[in-house]
Amino acid sequence: MLKNSKNDLQALMEELEGTLFFDDLHKTIYATDASVYRLMPTAVAYPKNINDIKKIIAFCNDYKLSIIPRTAGTSLAGQCVGDGIVVDVSKHFTEILDINEAEKTVIVQPGVIRDELNLYLKPYNLFFGPNTSTSNRCMIGGMTGNNSSGTTSIKYGVTRDKVLEIEAILSDGSEVVFKNLTAEEFKQKLELKTLEGEIYRNLYEELTADGVAKRIKDNFPKPEIHRRNTGYAIDELLRLQPFNKGGGVFNMCKLLTGSEGTLAFTTKIKIQLDTLMPTNAVMVAAHYKSVADCCDAVYDAMQHDLFTCEMMDKVILDCTKNNKSQLPNRFFIEGDPEAILMMELRDNDVNILEEKRKALIATLDKKGLSYANPSLYHTEIEQAAELRKAGLGLLGNIVGDKKAVACIEDTAVSIEDLSSYISEFTQIMSGYNQNAVYYAHAGAGELHLRPILDLKKSGDVKLFRQITTDVAHLVKKYGGSMSGEHGDGRVRAEFIELMIGSENYELLKRVKKTFDPNNIFNPGKIVDSAPMDTSLRYQPDRKEPKVETLLDFSDSLGILRAAEKCNGSGDCRKTHLSNGAMCPSYHATKNEKDTTRARANALREYLTTSEKENKFNNKELKEVFDLCVSCKACSSECPSNVDVATLKAEFLYQYYKDNPPSIRDKAFAYNTQLSKLGSVFPLLTNSKFSGSILKKVLNVAPKRTLPKIESFDFDEQLEISKNEFFANKKIILYIDEFTQYLDVSIGKDAIELLTKLGYDVTLFYGESGRSFLSKGFLKQAQKLANVNISKLEDLVSSDCPIIGIEPSAILSFRDEYLRMVQNKEAAKKVALNSFIIEEFLSDEIKKGNITSSQFSSEEKTVKYHAHCHQKSQSNTKSTFDILNLPSNFNVTMINSGCCGMAGSFGYEKEHYETSMAIGELRLFPAVRKAAESVIIVANGTSCRHQIKDGTGRDAIHPVTLLNSFVL
Repeated sequence: MLKNSKNDLQALMEELEGTLFFDDLHKTIYATDASVYRLMPTAVAYPKNINDIKKIIAFCNDYKLSIIPRTAGTSLAGQCVGDGIVVDVSKHFTEILDINEAEKTVIVQPGVIRDELNLYLKPYNLFFGPNTSTSNRCMIGGMTGNNSSGTTSIKYGVTRDKVLEIEAILSDGSEVVFKNLTAEEFKQKLELKTLEGEIYRNLYEELTADGVAKRIKDNFPKPEIHRRNTGYAIDELLRLQPFNKGGGVFNMCKLLTGSEGTLAFTTKIKIQLDTLMPTNAVMVAAHYKSVADCCDAVYDAMQHDLFTCEMMDKVILDCTKNNKSQLPNRFFIEGDPEAILMMELRDNDVNILEEKRKALIATLDKKGLSYANPSLYHTEIEQAAELRKAGLGLLGNIVGDKKAVACIEDTAVSIEDLSSYISEFTQIMSGYNQNAVYYAHAGAGELHLRPILDLKKSGDVKLFRQITTDVAHLVKKYGGSMSGEHGDGRVRAEFIELMIGSENYELLKRVKKTFDPNNIFNPGKIVDSAPMDTSLRYQPDRKEPKVETLLDFSDSLGILRAAEKCNGSGDCRKTHLSNGAMCPSYHATKNEKDTTRARANALREYLTTSEKENKFNNKELKEVFDLCVSCKACSSECPSNVDVATLKAEFLYQYYKDNPPSIRDKAFAYNTQLSKLGSVFPLLTNSKFSGSILKKVLNVAPKRTLPKIESFDFDEQLEISKNEFFANKKIILYIDEFTQYLDVSIGKDAIELLTKLGYDVTLFYGESGRSFLSKGFLKQAQKLANVNISKLEDLVSSDCPIIGIEPSAILSFRDEYLRMVQNKEAAKKVALNSFIIEEFLSDEIKKGNITSSQFSSEEKTVKYHAHCHQKSQSNTKSTFDILNLPSNFNVTMINSGCCGMAGSFGYEKEHYETSMAIGELRLFPAVRKAAESVIIVANGTSCRHQIKDGTGRDAIHPVTLLNSFVL
């Protein structure tokens, strides 16, 4: 064991080409995954190459430490938690090494993301079939460890079906290749005087012993259940030669796939690919009056050539009823079904596809259980899929400590048994007063089922065990698998002996011992597990910490529970190659520390465990929030809506109580006051001399340009505009701090445009407090918010809304103001009537109050980058709509994510490189690619500044563009 742990770990760190962390912050953020478990690791490693992994293995053998392999850390069963060294391969082992188009194979490192692999394979007309719900961040190594499957398994199989070769490092540090072996090659393996040879010999002796094969077949899950992860897949090996003379060629990959990193450390994987799915698709969404009827229909439906067969029940459907964004996706729902079976058919020939559709509906009609069978096409299929995903996300957003807990969510039975199994399962849940939720892979005999429990209470922890135990016995009764795709892990490993029998379980223990004599590879995840109700994320019956905050977190029952909403699903680990902006700093660094998940986990940990009077006063929290750019993407893209930008603002406010802010922090926070002062003498303020001094004093990046401060009389401009045009509808134009001093020309354009379009404009001047909010100066922001709301309360209404030019300023009225103003009702009224100028104009277009005839018909090509706050708090379509108003504008939206500027973040010397790296991921290349004649549009002041500094191109605000072409 480690005697002088820091010195020993320091010595290991110096040996590695990669990095090793053993500080409190890294150990904290790697103590959890997407499960209910928490174990503090000894260290976290980012190996750079195979030699690093070998050195870590040797170190763990010497010091009797465990190794926990990890990719995206999205495991639901606790596979990625442990008290040893977490070895994260997601940063450096990310290469696609080789593709063989003729053989339809590809070789990858374990850190390659599933969706990104398929993006790479698309030009070859190939793809990797297994498709999990986490496909935009889960990695091939994790999918291999878990034998993942997903929605397409009924057509394309599971990961075990696809893995052809695995290059791995054994527990003694030796490198091996597991692949297909001829009979002669298998014999040669038996002769090896190495650990590899011992593995083959022991397996051969174990599986050829008298009665073993029959015992395994009699006790393991039914072989027709293709989604099964019960212990080690020794039943799969029995199907192969030399154990089955008529079987397939022996391949140890069948055993390693699904072994959850407990047998060897995978470094390279060769997988079989499929030809891309047929392009034409139709989904039949059969409606049922009961879950039982829905389950009864599955077997007959599966006799058709289905590509997916997914189920969602009324609980999930009801979650979407009051969700504004999901209402359009409910278009196909007829009546009030208890369950819907979504069956997808595909074919390259539309006529054949239509015949398949008719045949499926004929079967459904003959069965007579469904009362409606609408057919969905094209984007309608995507909408239906999005509805199911959204319902699950909303289900997970239960306010308070009761949550849908993963423990029995992964059971799989044969489809012939599904209806009976679900009937008995429902009886069990009713006995515990649990309303079961049914969804997911009905066609594979697997429905994801979760009880709603509060694992902060010892009584519910007991239910956690009791429910799991009862369901385990039921699964055993039907010859099913406790895990269809999520793995055994800490939550189900305890029940493997029950599922397969004691003798078979002892065999599994010997398999583990042969591969891993010192038990260093992810111990306790399949054999010799700890009890399922230990090492939980929350201490049962703990005394809940009381944490006072300035911002109002009552919608989450306090800031601690706001942080606890993070369930570890890891959506924030999707990269810039996926849609969306979350999480910009992670996109640039690929460090777990810079994810939404890490920030929420760290805050939860220190608010819970810190013994300091001010629990926010921890340097680890300062470090984890440091690269958060407060883009707000997590508030909308995280399925649990964990709003880290708001958490960061509160953290900084509390942290400053014991750690006074720097001069630079104060200067950026009081930016408006400085701008106002500078506008008195703009020539002096904007001089190179003044700028160089300012950069040095405030530690601003030397390469960063400073904004020009201006002075302008907006009232005079309004009078000029009013004199020229007749106006009717009343609106209030918000002259925020950015418009007033930094973007005066845009304010002028807005006044001109609105008056030309026939609006009676009144100006409202007021600092939004955005710079105070971003720097954690919440008292100052609160004071401004109270003043603004007080002034606006009697001015704004549905007949006279307030319109903002800078998204981050006006959207604070709809976001942070609601958390800090004293007059809540007034704040809500103002929030309901506050709009980005594009939102207002888009709505006026829909009403017919603005038409294309009011604009020039000149042809222009426009590329548009949206502000992050608009993406998260509003929508980008409104800007797209207004830019398309001129009849000959060709407008495209740049899939740009975050620009990287983020207010003061991009100015700060230590953050400049990260800021520019974020811009280089998507935005800068898209702008550079655009021809000089293309007009670049961006509605954020920071965005326009970043585009100029990063590409040399000038970007303009949408109102400036429209004002140039209004007649």
